[in-house]
Amino acid sequence: METLTASFFVRIASSIRAGYSTNMTDPIALVDRFGRRHDSLRISITDRCNIRCFYCMPEHDAEFLPRSGVLTFEEIERLAGLLVGRCGVRDIRITGGEPLVRRDCVDLIRMLARIDGLEDLSMTTNGMLLQQHAADLRAAGLKRLNISLDTLDEATFAKITRRPGVDRVIDGIDAAIEAGFESIKLNALAIRGLSESELVGLVRFAVGKGVTLRFIEFMPLDSDRAWKSKDVLSGDACLKLLSEAFGNITPTGRENPSAPAETFTLPCDGREGTIGIIRSVTRPFCGNCNRLRLTADGGLRNCLFSQSETPLRDAMRSGCDDDKLIQKIQQCVGEKHAAHGIDSDDFRPPERAMHAIGG
Repeated sequence: METLTASFFVRIASSIRAGYSTNMTDPIALVDRFGRRHDSLRISITDRCNIRCFYCMPEHDAEFLPRSGVLTFEEIERLAGLLVGRCGVRDIRITGGEPLVRRDCVDLIRMLARIDGLEDLSMTTNGMLLQQHAADLRAAGLKRLNISLDTLDEATFAKITRRPGVDRVIDGIDAAIEAGFESIKLNALAIRGLSESELVGLVRFAVGKGVTLRFIEFMPLDSDRAWKSKDVLSGDACLKLLSEAFGNITPTGRENPSAPAETFTLPCDGREGTIGIIRSVTRPFCGNCNRLRLTADGGLRNCLFSQSETPLRDAMRSGCDDDKLIQKIQQCVGEKHAAHGIDSDDFRPPERAMHAIGG
């Protein structure tokens, strides 16, 4: 019988607060000390990428994990199954690096889609390899896609990614639309001095394609450590520029309380378009965060900006059973801070750059 320690009573209180039964056979609520229930998981399946965006990776000499250091598909499946089956996780997003550079990625999607209790399976991709994989990903069980698209101009694309290929991304978007995903969203970073001239064209492009476009405030996750707060094109600034171009913009709230994007509708070329604004810097949504992140080498992170992570790969490879893995996961959740603290004087960006953490 479990010893009645203080941590036991904390878990009972957390379960009640989260709406879970206190019956120990029920799912284990991953609730932190601030009452946030974690039911969404990002899984990075590689730290490698086929472009070199300045806000994510170094242009040259990027260091990548050795193949032996990356979680196998079977290890990913085990952790995902455990988090869904016993910990109440309901949605999984596959990220990288660029996930489609991982060989046989479609096979992993097929494995994860079979997990009983998983309600949503999605992917974030740069779109460069999407044209040849979109139909197979959809058939394998992938439901939704987020595709990065910061510009429609090839010269600007090359400036951002330090590689050519905006036409390949657009071809990938078209292939995804043809494949019939339940949802396709385009993600554009909002960077002062670069994005102002891109906003209107991106909105017209997205509305014309019948997909949602989201602008994300530039965050301090670049490997070059060159980010400055003055480089952030705020959500308010984006809305002001868009209202000048399109007229009335109507707020429609969030898809759910934990959704990062505030959504809006606007008139565009005789249609009603939908956009999202993710104010990660100027209006953080940490209070409703429900996300955990698993890095490609098996580090569980309770925040994108966390200074620490819980290593699960070596624990699994040394024979750790499911109950002990869950204890490690609970401890990680319990150590989560109230907020990422970008606006605090003592903020430090994470040691890992974005490509090594997972989007």
